[in-house]
Amino acid sequence: MEQQLDYAAVRAAADRIAGAVRPVAVAQAAEGVWYALEHLQHTGSFKARGARNFLAAHREAGTLPAAGVTIASGGNAGLACAWAARAQAVPATVFLPANAPRVKVERLRGYGAEVRLVGDRYAEALAACEEFAAESGALSSHAYDHPLIAAGAGTLLDEIRTALPGLDTVVVAVGGGGLFAGVATAAREHGVRVIAAEPENCRALNAALAAGRPVDVAVDSVASDSLGATRVSADAVAAAQEENVRSVLVPDGEITAARRALWEEHRIVVEAGAATALAALRGAPEPLGARVAVILCGANTDPGDLVP
Repeated sequence: MEQQLDYAAVRAAADRIAGAVRPVAVAQAAEGVWYALEHLQHTGSFKARGARNFLAAHREAGTLPAAGVTIASGGNAGLACAWAARAQAVPATVFLPANAPRVKVERLRGYGAEVRLVGDRYAEALAACEEFAAESGALSSHAYDHPLIAAGAGTLLDEIRTALPGLDTVVVAVGGGGLFAGVATAAREHGVRVIAAEPENCRALNAALAAGRPVDVAVDSVASDSLGATRVSADAVAAAQEENVRSVLVPDGEITAARRALWEEHRIVVEAGAATALAALRGAPEPLGARVAVILCGANTDPGDLVP
């Protein structure tokens, strides 16, 4: 099924997922700053949007096989894939390393997924997932690098604009680049600036911009559990090369401080990945805009280290 990432794809995604995902709530945090509370989304992250769009589009096109969908991911993408598959009444088979935390396995099973534990590294689980897809005919999904996944994530931007008229800047954390690519695609349509925030030592997009193409990077950050892609998508690089986008790097200490500030000041619990966006705002030497939205993109985290 031929797809490309453009604003028409984002609008089509919005139509497909309408009524199936929670419209994002937007709350004012300070003068000129609002939080987009996407951590309240189904499955605890924005990934639900892309997964729902991906499977709904294949259902629409008649290309959703009876064998269902498969993915190698123990994180937010796996949870979203399992949730979306249940809604489409097709099987989801999720591959994880055998040392995956039991809580992740149980959450996936709670969404009805079949969980297969293979090897002790993600690469082994991914290889098994690819072999399973080839043998079974199951549709192979990706955590971020697919136009339908990115377009679904991009629906966030128009919802934020509806809730916050006059939005001029949005701050978004970047891992593999699905959320960023989708949001930046929609933002370009409306002349909204995008601040792409990454940890200093988890900088796939920033490195790709320097190289002019996607490149592999080392991953070593407090936020690497959700932003730890070793290579960013080509769609993300293309979106980042537009003039209304700025790449920003933030140190781990500021990410941890931003996550704690969200808890202490607002009683909001998010992943370190989500706090990376706020860290970019807090560390900016000057205001980023007059009406700025910070996307808090996920909450699948252990809050134990936030409570004394």
